[in-house]
Amino acid sequence: MSEGTITINTGDAVSGTVTRLVLSGAFVALGDGREGLLHLSQMGKVPLKNVEELIKVGDTVDAFVLKVDGDRVALTTQKPPAVSWDTIREGDVFRGTVIRIEKYGAFVDIGAERPGMVHVSEMGDDYVQSPDEVVRVGDVIEVRVLKYNRKRRQIDLTMKESTPSSVSITADESDEDLPTAFELAMRKAQQSQPRRGASRNDANRRNRYNDYDADDIIKRTLKSHNK
Repeated sequence: MSEGTITINTGDAVSGTVTRLVLSGAFVALGDGREGLLHLSQMGKVPLKNVEELIKVGDTVDAFVLKVDGDRVALTTQKPPAVSWDTIREGDVFRGTVIRIEKYGAFVDIGAERPGMVHVSEMGDDYVQSPDEVVRVGDVIEVRVLKYNRKRRQIDLTMKESTPSSVSITADESDEDLPTAFELAMRKAQQSQPRRGASRNDANRRNRYNDYDADDIIKRTLKSHNK
């Protein structure tokens, strides 16, 4: 980026003049010495076969910054969402507007590219038979992100208050301190019964050796399982 270049960030509103047209879109002068590319797919929801169907050289274009990569700027005429998908995390709290109600829940616009959904079971601590007992279209409510699917762009919301967990596990606790169900099953499976007629001391000694063998088998099995 050259000295004196105006800082442009993703989501900024910009205005510029179309300098040239290409098959994939149009280049727009941004007034700071740079040109932004307005791709054909970012010119609107109506399918276009030719850039000239919409704009021509010399036209003034109002757009938004889609992406910045050094001196290269990608533009779009579609206003970006107020809440970026990459910033959403489980536990985040938003104020959103109820935009649609179904039998199983309500859809809430939190400013992301897609609305989130509050299932009827997440509308209160008490039993709720129908969503319209709690919310109406147009209501502004506070919701918390329960979980989200980044690939499918799905957000599950809840209206319930967050309840702190009674068990706290720090990041530096090892797996050996907290045996899993798999490990416990392995320990139980590796324990052997003393042979008939063997002495009590022999049986205790054999059990100790079996415990050592079981620990070694478990560690090697878990190590192989986690690769």
